[in-house]
Amino acid sequence: MMRRLAWVVVMSLVLPGCANWLGEKEAPPLPGKRISVLSREKILEPEIKGGAAEIRLPPPEPNDDWPQAGGYANHAMHHMEVGDRLDRVWRSGVGTGSSKRAKLLAQPVIADGLIFTLDSDTEVRAFDVRTGKTAWKANITPKSEGDTFSGGGIAYEDGQIFISTGFAQVVALDARTGQLRWRQTLSGPMRGAPTVRGGRVVVVTVDNQTHCLAAEDGAVQWTHQGIAEVASVLGGNSPAIDGNMVVVPYSSGELFALRLENGSVVWQDQLAAVRRTESVGALIAIRGRPVIDRNRVYAIGHADMTVALDLRTGRRLWEREIGGIQSPWIVGDYLYVITNNNEVSALDAKTGRLLWVTQLQMWKDMEDREGRIIWTGPVVASDRLIVASSHGKLLSLSPYTGEVLGSLSISDGVSISPAVALGTLFFLTDDADLVAYH
Repeated sequence: MMRRLAWVVVMSLVLPGCANWLGEKEAPPLPGKRISVLSREKILEPEIKGGAAEIRLPPPEPNDDWPQAGGYANHAMHHMEVGDRLDRVWRSGVGTGSSKRAKLLAQPVIADGLIFTLDSDTEVRAFDVRTGKTAWKANITPKSEGDTFSGGGIAYEDGQIFISTGFAQVVALDARTGQLRWRQTLSGPMRGAPTVRGGRVVVVTVDNQTHCLAAEDGAVQWTHQGIAEVASVLGGNSPAIDGNMVVVPYSSGELFALRLENGSVVWQDQLAAVRRTESVGALIAIRGRPVIDRNRVYAIGHADMTVALDLRTGRRLWEREIGGIQSPWIVGDYLYVITNNNEVSALDAKTGRLLWVTQLQMWKDMEDREGRIIWTGPVVASDRLIVASSHGKLLSLSPYTGEVLGSLSISDGVSISPAVALGTLFFLTDDADLVAYH
């Protein structure tokens, strides 16, 4: 009975669209404006009356390190300093790139003059941050496993690097030599990078469990369970930590604030707009890393929801029906996001008011709307908002107006947001090339 019902539903959807192909005369269209109920392409418009908003950013500041995915544990890097003219200074291969079987997902991290990478064969490499020369490499795949895994990431603290992996282990290595310190097996694979603070390593598995490990020996200190989600957006996310608070995003759309010392729940929220009509929109994952800044949490979910919350209470300060899978970027009193519709948007971080919107290219073939482009970022450095794309374009926009200032083509697509340290931008391409611009 269910199969017959499904067939009737499918044919009722398909046959009306086949009339022209079958040679029948097409009925005249009904009067009125046609609006697709399946369209997710909501046009964002600035809310400023009488001209553009006046955005004032704090001056750029130098930073020597980028020790975790997203920069520091709270993921709030603000306005960083890079060179006035960005030229490529070196390029190095980091191993195996993205393929149909596995994807590069790990953002490079930088500490103590080294830059660390993780390829899709779970090989870790360390490079001299100024020259790109290889310092050491180590394959951390267990002998009982294969060589190809999607996901994972790296974090650094106190002379150790911690690697979350697609084979359900967290591995600690000596940052100077690559020597193994410890391994810990968890409940499932990890797609996002660890977040480390004060001797604790916090990771999220694909089955929506958060594990807190001791940095010294990998012992599990506590575990938290979210709602398991069968389907999700490719990629992973990392918790944000500030003081004794851990803000954990799950692929179920849940956002939890936990105490770092014991994992107890302080508050929780759900990032999903009420009006969802299509299966793609039903993916309510939070893929972008949450950001903690001045006792506020900023988070964006795939299911058309961006929020600002009070860190202590979880009270929503504002919300906007803006969805995305890239991490938001906070600079002073302004928040920058890339939306599901490839728009770069600037919001007032205090009120959520939309200040400007710039549409980025959606398709490789714009005429036939084929080859969807994914943009990564944003990063704000020296009065430039930097984004990169899956079709090999780097764009520089004005963080004040959204105007495109310049563009650059590189050899391959970029699916990982860039890292910034020592006045240099570091991009990791899908073909596993690490490229430094200074």
